[in-house]
Amino acid sequence: MTERVDAAFAAAPREWFLPRAARPRAGHDGPIQIGRGQTNSQPRTVRDMLELLDVRPGQRVLDVGAGSGWSTALLAELVGPEGTVHGVELEPDLVAFGSANLAQGPWRWASIAPATPGVLGDPAHAPYDRVLVSAEARELPAELLAQLADPGRMVIPVRGTMTLVERSDGVDRVTEHGGYRFVPLR
Repeated sequence: MTERVDAAFAAAPREWFLPRAARPRAGHDGPIQIGRGQTNSQPRTVRDMLELLDVRPGQRVLDVGAGSGWSTALLAELVGPEGTVHGVELEPDLVAFGSANLAQGPWRWASIAPATPGVLGDPAHAPYDRVLVSAEARELPAELLAQLADPGRMVIPVRGTMTLVERSDGVDRVTEHGGYRFVPLR
């Protein structure tokens, strides 16, 4: 998977997804503010999440907390044009920012839409083969688990711990993969 993730990073340069004034810091391995109290996540964290998610060509992926659109573009590279990536974002300004950033690349099979306040993810278009959540939950959200296909995988930070849910034959296996900091899931 590492080679595919490396190729995705090369095809979707972080600087495309940062505010103009922050672009010189694109190589910084830390979070960068993008407005509305949100950040473009640390590249090492994004890489770890993508490795855990194990995205395959042709899959349907939900990107919760799409923000700048960077994770949406990376996921689009991983699924390829035979797959789809649907990003959702609560902040209207970031929906516009992320969508404009995404439009810089060839990823017509990926989009970012406004999230419905009070609704996690996008249940109307579920199930998804993969779900990536770039905000920290207090507990594993049943609402997002309900949107996961079988088989499927979800990566989500829960109480500061990166959590992987692997669903197979109706059984969810939950494992933890180190400490991380994220903005709160809302």
